Amino acid sequence: MSWIYLILGIFAEIIGTTSMKFSVGFTKLIPSFSIFIFYGLSLTLVTLSLEKIDVSVAYSIWSGVGTAIIAVIGIIYFKEPLSTIKILSILLIIAGVIGLNLDGNLMKNGQQ
Repeated sequence: MSWIYLILGIFAEIIGTTSMKFSVGFTKLIPSFSIFIFYGLSLTLVTLSLEKIDVSVAYSIWSGVGTAIIAVIGIIYFKEPLSTIKILSILLIIAGVIGLNLDGNLMKNGQQ
């Protein structure tokens, strides 16, 4: 169940972050409220996930996956410019999340 909480927390964080763009500097009421609602929900869900997932793994997945997906949303939906550096940076974020997750799993299994 912890992994489900974490995944739902990521989705809530993505909605909250996207709401930031739609709020137009807090000038739009519904997106402005959505920021606080979805970030609150996200943090609640991530906190619940910490019952079984190490904080370093959960937080890196939550922030890394959220950041990578928001970058892709920015490029596709908001027509932000795409560059080689941006692509490489997104790939490095994903690689870092995978690396932290693998390291956490190896350490639990007694391998180094």
